[in-house]
Amino acid sequence: MLHIVAKNEPSKMKERLLRISAVLLSLVASGIVIACMGKNPFIVFWKIISGSIGKKYYLQQTVHKAIPLTMLSLGIAMSFRMKFWNIGADGQFYMGAFGAAFVAFKCPGLPMPVMLPLMFLAAIICGGLWATLASFFKNKWGASETLVTLMLNYIATKWVTYLQFGPWKRPDGFPRMPKFPDSAILPKTGGFHIGWIITLICVALIYVLFRKTKLGYEIDVIGESKATARYAGINVAKVTFITVFISGALCGMAGMMQASAMEKSLTYQLSGGMGFTAVITTWLGQLNPIIITVVSFLFSMLIQGGGGLQASMGIQPTMAQVIQGIIIFFVLGSEFFLKYKFVWTSNKTVEDK
Repeated sequence: MLHIVAKNEPSKMKERLLRISAVLLSLVASGIVIACMGKNPFIVFWKIISGSIGKKYYLQQTVHKAIPLTMLSLGIAMSFRMKFWNIGADGQFYMGAFGAAFVAFKCPGLPMPVMLPLMFLAAIICGGLWATLASFFKNKWGASETLVTLMLNYIATKWVTYLQFGPWKRPDGFPRMPKFPDSAILPKTGGFHIGWIITLICVALIYVLFRKTKLGYEIDVIGESKATARYAGINVAKVTFITVFISGALCGMAGMMQASAMEKSLTYQLSGGMGFTAVITTWLGQLNPIIITVVSFLFSMLIQGGGGLQASMGIQPTMAQVIQGIIIFFVLGSEFFLKYKFVWTSNKTVEDK
């Protein structure tokens, strides 16, 4: 009979080699799928790379996609590290964008040095509090944070939709919100909006938080065992609230930057499902801020480069999503083989036992 049994924890080197092998195998599998479509996989992969970083404009678009994706992934990593399954990054993204838009629309005369910090503050508060609703329901009634955060996504999206087609609709009746005032637009530096600097700062801060701070240690202990955390004197409810608030705040900041720098307004199509993509990049990044940054950029390359496949090769842009799915399948498969192995035992051995 075939059994699945747990393996001893592999060495770090073996773990890295298995994950790298999984990525390489996923590319081979993607190439086979592309070849079955009658296309040259090497040309397709080259088109994706050149269409994402081959020109300055393409690189700008890739970086601008990577900024919110990285921020959302950092936010999710905060809660996932504590095994609080926050699937509500999209909702927190929209509520952060809503908070920033509220400041931009209600205080249009503020100068930029005052406007932008207030927008960030509003985004942090709105995104953070929206995330902590799930924490409150879990602590109070034991509600599943997965379901609560997932449902809160739809509420946040519908709230923004209501504002777009209702109270915040443009004065001319067109079903869009007005543009932000110039003081509410993030400035550019190095050809990109300054969100890339803010994102890298957040990556560094979260890395230090995880590795060097008491809160990071408490998050890891709670993630391993709440009973152990309580025995060690950790206030589980307090740490959970703080961690989930930071998680939502990071997602809210992503919404603020996307609304301010890219859309220059608020719209119910602001996210484009990035919150769910961020769950994937967070998991593939092993909850490590630095690896998450690299994975988010690579996924942004796939999204940006895949968008040009239809024009250049007659391939639907969704081919990039197929490649993403294959990569996820192989990487998650590698996670399984890191922890378990198949063992064949004969019927005679089972009977002897």
